[in-house]
Amino acid sequence: MSDRRTVFLIAHTGREAALRSVEGLVDGLLKAGIRIRLLEAEAVGLDLPDGVELVPGGPGAADGCELILVAGGDGTLLRGAELARESGLPMLGINLGRVGFLAEAERDDLATVVDRVVDADYTVEERMTIDVLVRTNGDVLHEDWALNEASVEKAARERMLEVVTEVDGRPVSNFGCDGVVLSTPTGSTAYAFSGGGPVVWPEVEALLMVPISAHALFARPLVTSPDSVLAVEVQPKTPHGVLWCDGRRSVELPAGARVEVRRGKTPVRLARLHRAPFTDRLVAKFALPVTGWRGRSGTA
Repeated sequence: MSDRRTVFLIAHTGREAALRSVEGLVDGLLKAGIRIRLLEAEAVGLDLPDGVELVPGGPGAADGCELILVAGGDGTLLRGAELARESGLPMLGINLGRVGFLAEAERDDLATVVDRVVDADYTVEERMTIDVLVRTNGDVLHEDWALNEASVEKAARERMLEVVTEVDGRPVSNFGCDGVVLSTPTGSTAYAFSGGGPVVWPEVEALLMVPISAHALFARPLVTSPDSVLAVEVQPKTPHGVLWCDGRRSVELPAGARVEVRRGKTPVRLARLHRAPFTDRLVAKFALPVTGWRGRSGTA
């Protein structure tokens, strides 16, 4: 095994159990001849052996790496997705949190993860992203992207946000609401799911629009073509709102702002260890009851 192979590690180190898991992962990879690169800020609190390369971050931080390993909860996995999109490297997630739909392994699978990384025994799939544009008075105020969702939300708890929704240049409905989630299929099991949106299988290419607590006769979740352009306009006489992208990056939306969402130009690549159907992942992550299922054989 060549000692020139390098993986980039992103880790959540806020809990003692997470620290120990990350240290065990690092130790296993180094013993197998895989070099580790880690952000300096994330090395705090970790007992790291010699041979771990610490970098300050910024553009090019993952240059020369073959894989991004992310150990943590959903927030850490979305942070890893930012580097994965920027670098074009596949991301392999290890869930140290609760649900972790983006994760491919659990805390108890660390030894298996090490073996599969050493053998480069994984497949890579691409996940659709969205590009986000904010306009005010026709001028571009902000540009962003998301793997899960862009959410237009009210900024003041005591006041609803008045919006008009649009699909492909045509108005759909106006209403007062807490917000509107504009989601990818990957994000359908995140914020959009909490808002009553449908679960969409990852291989389905589509865009979702899910109103949150809307005061309207028609405010149902919509599933559109992946080539559609979705828009939410904040009404001029309503209080300002806020745009969140993947719950990590935000920008204030002044009254009259327009948020446009379209299929992203750059996907995020995910490394996969298992070929299990998404149905099985859904049942496992949400602990869905399936007692009584007989299947095609007709036997329990």
